[in-house]
Amino acid sequence: MADMGLRQWKGLGGREPVHDEGSVAVGFARWRAAFVTGFVLLVLAKAILAATLSPFGDEAFYWQESRHLAWGYSDLPPLTAWLIHLGEWVAGHGLLGMRWPFLLIGSSLPWLVRALAREIFDERAGWQAGLLCLALPLAGTLGVLALPDAPLTVAIMLALYALVRAMNGNRWRDWLMLGVALDLCWLTHYRAAMPMLAGLLLFVLTPRGRRQWRRGGFWLAMAVAALGLIPLIVSNWQQRGAGVAFQLVERNPWQFHVDALVQPLEQALACTPLMYALLLWAAWRCWQLRRHEGAPWDVLAVVSLSFIVLYFALGLFADDLRFRAHWPLPGYLPLLAALPVLLRSPGAWSKRVLRLAFGLAALGQLAGLLYLGMAASPAGAQALAGVKAFPARFVGWRESGAAAGALLDPVPRVLVADNFMLAAEIDFQLDGRVPVYVLSSPLNVKHGRAPQLAIWQRDEAALRRAHAGQAMLLAVDETALRVRERPEWLRTLCGRIEQPQPLQRLDLFEGRRRVAFYAGRVPASSSLAASADDRCLVWQRAHQAADAGD
Repeated sequence: MADMGLRQWKGLGGREPVHDEGSVAVGFARWRAAFVTGFVLLVLAKAILAATLSPFGDEAFYWQESRHLAWGYSDLPPLTAWLIHLGEWVAGHGLLGMRWPFLLIGSSLPWLVRALAREIFDERAGWQAGLLCLALPLAGTLGVLALPDAPLTVAIMLALYALVRAMNGNRWRDWLMLGVALDLCWLTHYRAAMPMLAGLLLFVLTPRGRRQWRRGGFWLAMAVAALGLIPLIVSNWQQRGAGVAFQLVERNPWQFHVDALVQPLEQALACTPLMYALLLWAAWRCWQLRRHEGAPWDVLAVVSLSFIVLYFALGLFADDLRFRAHWPLPGYLPLLAALPVLLRSPGAWSKRVLRLAFGLAALGQLAGLLYLGMAASPAGAQALAGVKAFPARFVGWRESGAAAGALLDPVPRVLVADNFMLAAEIDFQLDGRVPVYVLSSPLNVKHGRAPQLAIWQRDEAALRRAHAGQAMLLAVDETALRVRERPEWLRTLCGRIEQPQPLQRLDLFEGRRRVAFYAGRVPASSSLAASADDRCLVWQRAHQAADAGD
């Protein structure tokens, strides 16, 4: 494949430089040393963050899922929970125990990009592509958190690597590798549908792709990949389609929203502007070259553009409330493999552009790591309290968990949180020592967690069935909802706790995080309807705290 890469580079109009074997070996050694040095430094920084950064809100819920192993959950397939369970089984409960499998998986991504570039082009392109992957902010920080994006992205890249090898060599082991990688995609996220769609487009739109339908290895890969659907089918059957309903219906308005047209700007910020421009240019060049050169530009063009274009189109109509900048990442990674070859020309301008893009991306990567590092320390989070990009989902959880534990020690009570995220974070801080129930917050529905809480018997209905009339400790995250949504929810809380008495308030980071604790009793009524009341003590105290903060 290295010889094929050199021939294709010559076909682009480049002139192969004349070097003796010694100078070539020295050049490879320099690129390898740069990659390995950058990789080691980045992994060390990520490991420090993984060991110190408080759990992200969704991450804590995935940890709860790891304590209830199942075929799947109302928000995700099972692999994320399984990996967290494995991590804590090996290393014990804690931040690093939960995250080390994801750190290991995420750290393999630059090596996969390097392997893909080496397979398609040559050794030098491999090390250069790996370096670009280390610098790309979206890719470099992958694995710091126990989120499904790390195994999903790595599985997609493994599938692409296997596909390239299988299409060129038609070896059964490569087709099997492709099937296993796609199987892992289905076990990780519903977004596994995108690499399947990208492959379908490749096998329909390109002559080389259409030839694969006649190969037995292709059908072996599809059969193995289909095994990954079994947990999805079983879990959705058990939950009456809750997972599919959330991913396809509940989270998506399926209406055009004009503000989604800013997605390219979001991507430019996430990738850094010059690197994003180069990636789009590389996609365009790959699309042009596929007509004349065929392999490997057909695979690179169709797969990359499938992720970039289809996710942009989907974003115009789908979920616009959650972070989505990472969705097209699998489309950028193959372009990193192509960039060093596409810019390998005698002129000095291409080298300067690539070096500048690499430098700016590395600075963006460093800025992202520093931001997470500040969020990991109380002093750093306090310094960010006055900025708009405050890391609210990373801070305040340790204090909330410590306060809940201290309030439970002298007087045993039923522990209740007003939303799933606060419940999961407190549960993580207490290591699951006591059950944490969750009120019927709109946040639970918005994130697809309400059906899962009901299955675990941790929702508000289960609370009233099991503990009606008992003493309860209610934790209220007054800043969990958007500002305009808070009054309506907080005014209903006095109908969800009888005789609330304030116990403690945490006003953290200049009021950016506010958590209040109340003692009371679980309502005896089985009705979950709670009317909004301006006289509600919980609402009044939250309103007073907000006014004082302003």
